[in-house]
Amino acid sequence: MPERAERAKAMSAQQSVIVTGATSGIGRAIALRFAERGAAITISGRNAKRGEETALACINAGGDARFVATDLADPASVAALAEQSQTAFGPPHVLVNSGGILQSGTRVLDQDLDEDEALWKTNYRGTLVACQTVGRIMRDEGRGAIVNIGSLASFAPLSLPAYTPGKHAVLALTQILAAELGPHGIRVNAVAPGYTMSDGLKAKIAAGERNPDAIKATTALRRFVEPSDVADAVEFLCSDRAAAITGVTLPVDAGWLVQAPYASYLQGNPFKT
Repeated sequence: MPERAERAKAMSAQQSVIVTGATSGIGRAIALRFAERGAAITISGRNAKRGEETALACINAGGDARFVATDLADPASVAALAEQSQTAFGPPHVLVNSGGILQSGTRVLDQDLDEDEALWKTNYRGTLVACQTVGRIMRDEGRGAIVNIGSLASFAPLSLPAYTPGKHAVLALTQILAAELGPHGIRVNAVAPGYTMSDGLKAKIAAGERNPDAIKATTALRRFVEPSDVADAVEFLCSDRAAAITGVTLPVDAGWLVQAPYASYLQGNPFKT
């Protein structure tokens, strides 16, 4: 009995964090950032090998962690994620929705409907179901912070006709949830990463499928976003330093959203020399 009481006390003192899509890239960087703060992280994703590796990395970084295989397109799988996380680490203090599917560029008239449905089930509805499932637990606890991962596509009409509307929807969902959950002591925000130097992008650059100099030229800071940059923003939004911030979608894009329209306008209205 004393051991159980001590465990309960430790669980209540340690921050419990759920990160979906945490087996690689941005999600993994976010999980590691919380681990460095001593949090207990539930690693959610589809790849068990990478998930277990991420959990071990989080433990080595100073936190506690476990991997739970999750299909975000399946509400029952998301419910099991929340249940297993709560059993292991207590009611979650933080939920980060980083899981999602990317899309290659295409046109609306050429959009495959099966692909469209798959992206919506994971990128939007998976985020919605996670917010509902974990949000109910946070509501009962009277506290919590949720951060959704949006995109530049949350703001700009990119030629990704399934991905872009889904990320627009995540922005709106974030705002609605912020209004509904605020009275219960829960803050809901999002971050919108720009071109992020993930393993996937590195592979495309190495294969000659992306031009790194051309990409950097589209940003005001002439640099890529690193996964750690996004993790820093997420950690801030979940911290007491952001206690009065809710309902925002914060671009972490090295200035892409300001550079793109500025450069476009300048092409037709050059400075006089």
